[in-house]
Parts: sequence; C-alpha cells; structure tokens
Amino acid sequence: MSELENQYLSVVIQHFKERAEKAFKQLSEEELHWKPSEESNNIAILIKHISGNMHSGWVNFLNTDWEKAYRKRDLEFIDEGLGY
Repeated sequence: MSELENQYLSVVIQHFKERAEKAFKQLSEEELHWKPSEESNNIAILIKHISGNMHSGWVNFLNTDWEKAYRKRDLEFIDEGLGY
C-alpha cells in the first residue's frame, strides 16, 4: 500500500473506533448483555461477531478467502459477560 493509502486507512480505523466507543459508552453493562429472548443475541455478542467477521474478511482480503481457518466463529456467539 502507498503511504497515502496507509494514512487514509489509519484515519478511517481511528474514526470508526471513536464512534464505536461513544456508542458503547451510552449503554450500561447490563444493557450490553440483555437479550429479548433466549433465541436472541445481545449487543455484546453481536459486537463480538461483527468484529470477528470484519477481522476475518479484511485481513489479506485481496489474496485469501473471506473466512479464515483460524477464526473460531462459534465462540463469537458465547457471552462471557454477566452470565446471561
């Protein structure tokens, strides 16, 4: 990647992180782990899954498959938070 591309990517990643952190700070720990039903996923699980999906997809995305062998997708749906 060129220096310009690296700088742009760095700015985009930082901006995304800041926006995500602001959004998460608006929720209590209980709200992050609350599920409307037993079949539903809570916000914490969704964040974990989206993060795993983005990492798997964007790492070396021009040269490899979206789903990487090292990804443990099933573990992304386990909430290790407040025991919910």
